[in-house]
Amino acid sequence: DGIPIGMAELQRAVKLQKRARKAGFDWSSPKLVMDKFDEELAEMRDAMDRRDHDAIEDELGDILFVAANLARKLDIDPATALRRSNAKFERRFRLMEEAAGGQDGLETMDLEAMEALWQRIKNDKACNDK
Repeated sequence: DGIPIGMAELQRAVKLQKRARKAGFDWSSPKLVMDKFDEELAEMRDAMDRRDHDAIEDELGDILFVAANLARKLDIDPATALRRSNAKFERRFRLMEEAAGGQDGLETMDLEAMEALWQRIKNDKACNDK
């Protein structure tokens, strides 16, 4: 009750978890949340092995919900963390495109070559400055 349906889903997940915490339903440490995350990943693998689309969607939702819970336990805003990751991905991908000579250059590379380029850019400290 009192948690708006129209709220951004990551923020809503955190609010729901805070409400559950008030009732005493909460993990005592981030490590326990990580254990739950591992459990959810195993359930996702199982759903993927079964090729059960509905179960996969449910498990992905559970993974995102646990990730939001971990953010809450670490006092991190999950939307801010995701925004930072999006910006980091965008920066690195642009650098990949530049290194490959543009989008056409990337399109001629196989996935293994792109991954090698990604790792080079990821490990280059100058490329990771904010």
